[in-house]
Amino acid sequence: MANGETMEQGNEEAGVGEPLISVRDLVVGFGDRVILDHLSLDILRGEILGFVGTSGGGKSVLTRTILGLVPKRSGTVEVFGQDLDTLNEAQRSAVERRWGVLFQQGALFSSLTVKQNIQFPLRENLKLSQKLMDDIAYAKIEMVGLKCEAGEKLPSELSGGMIKRASLARALALDPEILFLDEPTSGLDPIGAGDFDELIRTLQQTLGLTVFMVTHDLDSLHTVCDRIAALADGKVIAQGPIETMMASTHPWLRAYFHGARARAVRSER
Repeated sequence: MANGETMEQGNEEAGVGEPLISVRDLVVGFGDRVILDHLSLDILRGEILGFVGTSGGGKSVLTRTILGLVPKRSGTVEVFGQDLDTLNEAQRSAVERRWGVLFQQGALFSSLTVKQNIQFPLRENLKLSQKLMDDIAYAKIEMVGLKCEAGEKLPSELSGGMIKRASLARALALDPEILFLDEPTSGLDPIGAGDFDELIRTLQQTLGLTVFMVTHDLDSLHTVCDRIAALADGKVIAQGPIETMMASTHPWLRAYFHGARARAVRSER
């Protein structure tokens, strides 16, 4: 099935909203190696989209390219209906304030407390009193399930699960409409990963977020993702709900969703 045909089918199956992010014919490479080869993908309003693929296949590269952290060779990226290449600095900043990002390892500033980390995007983008910034920071800390006293801790004083939650609180600091998650449950034990998945789903429903989640976690794909897109050979090879992935005859998808690890996940349900 052609990439465009797969995309249209996935959008119809999802039954969610219009695309908030549209990627078309995206080419990204490093040196002689092409990572994303004319990739096209829509991320729909109000959905949690799980993005899967082989290790080193370019999942995180797509996220970083959309965010403008990795340059593209060709193709277009539209966010909120705006081609990012056509925006001036002020317009680009306005778009960036409408998304939040949780990087794989959290990427918290090691010399700042949790509260100061959450306040960093507030200081960069808004002119607020210290009291209001403190109120916002503690509200976000509680929103992600941490105790208020965690706000005074440095990242080195936090557990892996607390770092994920603190990083999520910072990603939510500006009340974004789109949330990018890069391997959010990586490094967490199964209970912690399950709790984090539940938190993501609760926040998505409560805040009306659109979530783009790069993940390899089969539990996350089964429990929280409305739709899944699979990357192979630099392109999106299939997309749709979990049932579509399970029914695919593509060799990599069959190995991924029907392998021993996948069977173990299904047997626990």
